[in-house]
Amino acid sequence: MDSKIKNFIKIVEGSNNIVFFGGAGVSTESGIPDFRSKDGLYNQKYDYPPETILSHSFFVSNPEEFFKFYRDKMNSLNVKPNITHIKLAELEQMGKLKAIITQNIDGLHQKAGSKNVFELHGSIMRNYCVECNRVHTPEYVFNETSGIPRCQRKRCDGIVKPDVVLYEEMLDEDVISKAVDAISNCDTLIVAGTSLTVYPASGLINYFRGNNLVLINKSETSFDSRADLVINESLGEVFKNL
Repeated sequence: MDSKIKNFIKIVEGSNNIVFFGGAGVSTESGIPDFRSKDGLYNQKYDYPPETILSHSFFVSNPEEFFKFYRDKMNSLNVKPNITHIKLAELEQMGKLKAIITQNIDGLHQKAGSKNVFELHGSIMRNYCVECNRVHTPEYVFNETSGIPRCQRKRCDGIVKPDVVLYEEMLDEDVISKAVDAISNCDTLIVAGTSLTVYPASGLINYFRGNNLVLINKSETSFDSRADLVINESLGEVFKNL
């Protein structure tokens, strides 16, 4: 076993208040594409750039095109959690992992059994009418409608919007506050599967005051020099050893 992975296991075993901060790389091994790699969403061809489609102004001005892309690329209802999701849920059940902070919207941490998950960018699992706030299931949005999903409440007919944070929208202040509190009080922070280039999410690491900052990512990040342990390996190869 790689010495860095052995060191990682030792850190986990010696920690009682772990927080996990994860990005798109956590879900790629479940088959969900990331955004910025050569095969990521930002490098695929559409009538509009994905950054434009996933913006608030585009959602308002061109909802039909938005939902065409959304149904095609954001549907994770039939996707299964991978070994990283599963091991994190086990660490929470053991009482070692206190919180998961994720930039992902796929709901896979909850599918694996994790309870205390702070979703910085929202979730496809929650959907609401922009007019009356009636909640709708993800199955309704992805499978039971086509075109623009409309509210099921009589005489409403508002657009049903996924509870995901689009470009030009603010992150949820309550979620940010809870994430900051979790990071500020943990003894070990594991940051994994993220290039740490998306703000303000990546800025949350600055609140860490604990003993062990662990970065696990296939490529280098601008935070590597601040970490106590850096592992440039796939998450599955690391977490399968726990």
